[in-house]
Amino acid sequence: MLFPACKVSRQARRCLYALKAAKKECVLPLCAARWATSSVPRITTHYTIYPREKDKRWEGVNMERFAEEADVVIVGAGPAGLAAAIRLKQLASEHGKEIRVCLVEKAAQIGAHTLSGACLEPRALEELFPDWKERGAPLHTPVTEDKFGILTKKFRIPVPILPGLPMNNHGNYIVRLGHFVSWLGEQAEALGVEVYPGYAAAEVLFHEDGSVKGIATNDVGIQKDGAPKDTFERGLELHAKITMFAEGCHGHLAKQLYNRYNLRENCQPQTYGIGLKELWLIEESKWKPGRVEHTVGWPLDRHTYGGSFLYHLNEGEPLVALGFVVGLDYQNPFLSPFKEFQRWKHHPSVQPTLEGGKRIAYGARALNEGGFQSIPKLTFPGGILIGCSPGFMNVPKIKGTHTAMKSGMLASEAVFNQLVSEDIPSKTLGLNVPEYEDNLKNSWVWKELYAVRNIRPSCHSALGVYGGMIYTGIFYWILRGMEPWTLKHPGTDAMQLKPAKDCTPIEYPKPDGKISFDLLSSVALSGTNHEHNQPAHLTLKDDSVPVNLNLAVYDGPEQRFCPAGVYEYVPVETGEGLRLQINAQNCVHCKTCDIKDPSQNINWVVPEGGGGPAYNGM
Repeated sequence: MLFPACKVSRQARRCLYALKAAKKECVLPLCAARWATSSVPRITTHYTIYPREKDKRWEGVNMERFAEEADVVIVGAGPAGLAAAIRLKQLASEHGKEIRVCLVEKAAQIGAHTLSGACLEPRALEELFPDWKERGAPLHTPVTEDKFGILTKKFRIPVPILPGLPMNNHGNYIVRLGHFVSWLGEQAEALGVEVYPGYAAAEVLFHEDGSVKGIATNDVGIQKDGAPKDTFERGLELHAKITMFAEGCHGHLAKQLYNRYNLRENCQPQTYGIGLKELWLIEESKWKPGRVEHTVGWPLDRHTYGGSFLYHLNEGEPLVALGFVVGLDYQNPFLSPFKEFQRWKHHPSVQPTLEGGKRIAYGARALNEGGFQSIPKLTFPGGILIGCSPGFMNVPKIKGTHTAMKSGMLASEAVFNQLVSEDIPSKTLGLNVPEYEDNLKNSWVWKELYAVRNIRPSCHSALGVYGGMIYTGIFYWILRGMEPWTLKHPGTDAMQLKPAKDCTPIEYPKPDGKISFDLLSSVALSGTNHEHNQPAHLTLKDDSVPVNLNLAVYDGPEQRFCPAGVYEYVPVETGEGLRLQINAQNCVHCKTCDIKDPSQNINWVVPEGGGGPAYNGM
């Protein structure tokens, strides 16, 4: 196990405390009895929960791994990881140096796991490639029109977007981020970066002095019950002088690094949202290329943070990207982000755009919303965190690609100086590069995030989202973030759910199959696929917790907050009660379950490399 023993014990104590609290909250003695079963069916078979050293089926299996040496290893081929790799190679070329840069990506193709709105601010791109237009970067749709509104159940109240407000998109581009990331991958390879798609980084490796040594990719050829197949093969070790972790939002390796190096000691907890997105082909008469629309309000109440986007792309066909974001600090366990999204599409200001059109893609992912207050320590011996892994999203702008890219570029500049400077001694085998954090604090990224730091937490007032809008109008527009205070987030998203008995169930309308759709037909449009005969990568630290706590107290919220139908409670085959069934093959790798699970019993780990969604320009 990579978690220190002290951390595991704290998690165990928290679990026991939660179970005791659950017993107290169950006022009716029949509450727990209704769901409980006499024996707990085994759900988790993954080796991170059941070590192979204690499993006789693994006796005699060759566990040797081959190792490769590089100067820099980068985990994750998103905007940050690719920008970092490109910048390293640019610097090496400028200074006549040879640097081996290896980049691993869990998706089968670069960009296949990338999902965003996306309205791109090109600032970082212009710094990385001033000639990006000549290079053919797929930025085809400059923003020509900005619209913002507050929705009631039947009406849309327009809100003017004044110059200088975060929502102003003048000079930005509507993009299909997966295509943009694919293009970045081509630029990286042309510069000599070794890009390895289909290889998931499953484990952090450490030197004896405690510094990061590199990563190991996932093993393949393991049966669903955890036993080795005849085709079992160990993953590959990639060793480096420094490893950059660019896993994206809520990376599973970053979680381990936070604990090992206590990186979140001096920051507030990260808070998240879940973004759901669809691509539609609409009637050409309704198509307005370059138009950007955002709304807040209905169908969410004022205490639930969230909103919508509707972007008209200009890519040769009448294509629109639309989506809905729900803050994962919501309190009602009966809320379903997916069904809120489907309901929103029926609003009188939205449905006419979609009528007569065809939905062609669906996907979902979590996004960081903690902002400036939630940025952890970014450097540690042998490694650094970049991009959405630590979280540089500008929440009121709803943009994080430009800040993620810039963080990767700044990291590479600091790393390159360490690699080529013989007069900078390292106290550990893995390089420590604190200059990266210093450079970031002196950059426009830090200034931008500091200026908007209070907007997201201001939504926790009695006025909710509307309080946040008022705060933005008064303090941001006038003071530009110079107010002498910093607001706090209320805590982790997992701790915000109220018990089901204290909440009102939400009745959602049935999908009509034209504008709104069911969950499974939606997941089918994501292209998601995993090798079926492998251990579920949605692991449970304790198989009994879902029924005894999540279902008994919170009415099984994982069956609603998951946007892919991974979790469902089904009748026990023998006896009364329900059990949790994990449909891991449906997982779109959004990480929402790992974030929102009230018991923090779910731990998302990587499946076999290449598994997951197959997004095409999402």
